[in-house]
Amino acid sequence: MEKDTKSKLIPLILTAVVIILDQITKLLIVKFIPVNTIGAQFLGDFLRIVHVRNTGVAFSFGASWPDVLRRVAFSIIPIIVLGVVMHVYFRNKDFTRLQQWAICGIVGGGFGNIIDRLFRPAGVVDFIDVKFYGLFGLERWPTFNVADSAVVVCGIMLVISFLISIIKENKNKSAEQENK
Repeated sequence: MEKDTKSKLIPLILTAVVIILDQITKLLIVKFIPVNTIGAQFLGDFLRIVHVRNTGVAFSFGASWPDVLRRVAFSIIPIIVLGVVMHVYFRNKDFTRLQQWAICGIVGGGFGNIIDRLFRPAGVVDFIDVKFYGLFGLERWPTFNVADSAVVVCGIMLVISFLISIIKENKNKSAEQENK
């Protein structure tokens, strides 16, 4: 196996870990906390473990759409997008190690929620509920899960790493022009 390909397989461990943790936590929530109830609270009511279902995507967008449209828009299209992302991931030789890990975390989160969309007709299981103190008009942040967390955290890491790469590249170009 080519060294480059082999080095790109290792970050896929994160993809698998995110999917496994996401699905295990969702199974536990489904088993032990009835839908639309609070299972536990921490730090007063700052952090709550709840059981809600989301038939839409982020912030319940599209939850009221017809079932067929939701399945296409929130399952089939994301599967195609994740397939394209993985194709680019394996073909691109310029991603840094951090970018490779971040991409694999995003893919794991994406597949974690797609599994729910395909196999849980009642919707994606969300269970992490955080108080938001009225910021942006929200008393509580929209409920989320492990997959959502992986997508957001790894997405932020990816954007920051791209910005750092661009800054470094611009500094190198400036230095090269000064030396001419």
